[in-house]
Amino acid sequence: MSELAYLDQIRIILSLTMLGIATISDIKKREISDIIWIVFGAIGIGLVLLGTDLGQELPKIGISLIIAPFVLLVWRIGLFGGADAFALIVLAVLAPNLTLSGNTVTPFTALTNAVLMSIVPMIINVTRNTILLAAKKNIFEGFDETAKKKIIAMFVGYRAANPKFSFSIERKIGNQKKLNLALQHAENTVFCQKSDTWVTPGIPYMIFITAGFVVQLIYGDIIMSIFGTFY
Repeated sequence: MSELAYLDQIRIILSLTMLGIATISDIKKREISDIIWIVFGAIGIGLVLLGTDLGQELPKIGISLIIAPFVLLVWRIGLFGGADAFALIVLAVLAPNLTLSGNTVTPFTALTNAVLMSIVPMIINVTRNTILLAAKKNIFEGFDETAKKKIIAMFVGYRAANPKFSFSIERKIGNQKKLNLALQHAENTVFCQKSDTWVTPGIPYMIFITAGFVVQLIYGDIIMSIFGTFY
């Protein structure tokens, strides 16, 4: 086994370890210590310096870090948390464009894979809500909303008896309930404490990033593969 292949194996193991620790912490506490990114980022830089060919390694990492300004912007907008942005940046250093599949990957592959996988909760939401409606449950009782908004709500949330780690998507105007489907800031929005209310689940995005990276390793880029079937 070549030294380069051996270092790639170490990079993969370290990346999965970092993401595993971060994901467990995010699930349990909904927060991740910045120490994780500092430690694994430093290890990633160390592995670069240990490489046999800096002329090959540095351009590879430079290309991977194209994702950095993009995810920092997404973080500042509030579409996901700072920890998610740092995880993707450290991955760019620790495991730049690595895959075991032989398929094409890009600096955005782990993120785009994660975005696609984040659709799964929407499928679960709409399935759950459809079953309740089919059972004649009035999940929109007390709401004065358009059919369009109700349909969207069925995808993004559900009516929870006792929500935990979820964000409210309903508000009250006078005696009428309304759906609030505006984008909620990933770091500033407070978890819902009210019972029997419509919520959107606050699923840690680190789960999707980890899953997206695993898919990158074993399959490659889902979106690139889809486009590849048409061209």
